[in-house]
Amino acid sequence: MSTPTTQVVRPAGAGHETLNVLLLCLLILAVAGSVVAWRGVSHEPEPVSSHQLDARRDLSAAEQGIYADLRVTLDEIRLLREEQQNLPTPQDLADEGFAPFAQDASSVSRGAHAWQLLAQSAYFGQSQAPAVAGSFVMRLSADANAGPDIWLNRNADLKAPADLSDAALSAAGWKQIVAQYDAGVTREHRH
Repeated sequence: MSTPTTQVVRPAGAGHETLNVLLLCLLILAVAGSVVAWRGVSHEPEPVSSHQLDARRDLSAAEQGIYADLRVTLDEIRLLREEQQNLPTPQDLADEGFAPFAQDASSVSRGAHAWQLLAQSAYFGQSQAPAVAGSFVMRLSADANAGPDIWLNRNADLKAPADLSDAALSAAGWKQIVAQYDAGVTREHRH
């Protein structure tokens, strides 16, 4: 009988495999980081003119709500103008339930604006609480495809503007509200 032989098998060194995996991970991270840095886009907001306010950055929450309501209601106003051959009064719009003309809890909490029609070409909403939201002017053009032309003034004692030109409104302290849609808002990148 032969005596059993015992053979000791030592485990292979895992140090080299671990080192190779770590180097591969570092290489992948370096490549991914360079791709992100190379294709990255700056999201700095474009400055607006001195007579303008950015709808996202420069308005209070109440003002943003009124601005959004005016933009939505503009389409309805244009349809009613085509049907009636003149602009509907703020009372007509309130009776139809269109915000911000309708007097409801939302309009009261946003400044309780008193709306009036100016020269069959604009709506003026005078704020009853300027600390909450300023007063608004929405000018309407004959072009049905034109964007909204909405102006804001935060002064407390304010009268309806007589001259609705850009220069006159700007000189009286009104600021035009502009909406900028960029990659920071839409999260959409076009490369």
